[in-house]
Amino acid sequence: MATDHIDTGLLKELTEQSQDLNSDALRVTHASLADFEEAAEPADRRWWQRRATALGAAGAVTWLGAGRAAAASRNDIMALQTAASLENLAVSVYETAAGLPFIKNGNKTVRAFIEKTTAQHTAHGKAFNTAARKAGGKAQNGPDPKYAAIVKKRLPSIKTSADVVKLAITLEDVAAQTYTKNIGQVEDKNLRQLFASVAPVEAQHRATLLAVQALLAGDLTDLIAIPTDVAKLPAAAGKVGFPDAFYPTKDASPVSEGAVK
Repeated sequence: MATDHIDTGLLKELTEQSQDLNSDALRVTHASLADFEEAAEPADRRWWQRRATALGAAGAVTWLGAGRAAAASRNDIMALQTAASLENLAVSVYETAAGLPFIKNGNKTVRAFIEKTTAQHTAHGKAFNTAARKAGGKAQNGPDPKYAAIVKKRLPSIKTSADVVKLAITLEDVAAQTYTKNIGQVEDKNLRQLFASVAPVEAQHRATLLAVQALLAGDLTDLIAIPTDVAKLPAAAGKVGFPDAFYPTKDASPVSEGAVK
């Protein structure tokens, strides 16, 4: 079975869709972070912020001083740090995958998908760490300890693109489940919006990878194209990337899992 040949058509389209979804999510993310920071500021402070902006850079520096952390619960801060740890690990795995010979010297579209996804996870990690610092916590620059151990165990056995896809699905799924559950766990409404903006991007990554995995497993790489021969698609083709009516959360990471100790 040819596991490393992937037609560029569908994967290119899915990569573009992922980029569009991520761009929309980041707009919401930036708005959520701004609202989160402003929510903790008294009205007179916000007036002085506008005044500092009018005074220019020197006035802004004088006003900002050491800065003021937004009020947030310890639970919220840990949730943000754990989210950042999952993003850090995803970036590390995708960067490692990009350097593997059968990826580095293989299909250009696969490499493009990995590059785009790596950039998206980097942006998500930065957003979560920015929120953690604004909430009065520390940035989490390390990987999630539970899944870092799983990655370490699996890496030596990765020999094909299919192996990379399988591992990536695990990481994208736990991220999507964790952020989906966090929407109902964090106390600050703007942080709920932050998690709600990132969760669907990770879910879309997983859907893309599930579709590629299924076609690789069935040796149907010739059907990964737009347009494709619909009559030849397996019956499950329309739902393989979306196996759940509602996104599950049973495997979501606890808020404390990747928190800074």
